[in-house]
Amino acid sequence: MSDKKRVTGIGGIFFKSNDPDYMRTWYQKHLGLDNSPYGSVFEWRDVNNPDKKGSTIWSAFRNSTDYFQPSEREFMINFRVEDLEWLLAELKKEGIEQVGEMQVHDYGKFAHIIDPEGIKIELWEATDD
Repeated sequence: MSDKKRVTGIGGIFFKSNDPDYMRTWYQKHLGLDNSPYGSVFEWRDVNNPDKKGSTIWSAFRNSTDYFQPSEREFMINFRVEDLEWLLAELKKEGIEQVGEMQVHDYGKFAHIIDPEGIKIELWEATDD
């Protein structure tokens, strides 16, 4: 077994909403969450490397979003991972199919899988710096 970590933390919680703008405003007013078009970003430091910053995102999406497909669930979880390409290869060996292609952005690499209950899982290798 490799000593590489698979999941290193929660990268984000995403959910569908009838009115994402209202939800962001409600959560800002009543719970103090920052309000931006992308939701709220919670910044933190890596416990094993305090110089390394990270973030976790909370965000409401329109009910009509197709971003959660092929899942029909109302939410999606984003997990931060250490090495996405390695993890995807391991998951493939274990019979877990990737949904779509891996995407690479300046803020990290992303890929998706579906869990046994049909929940879309987003895997994110972040570039926190």
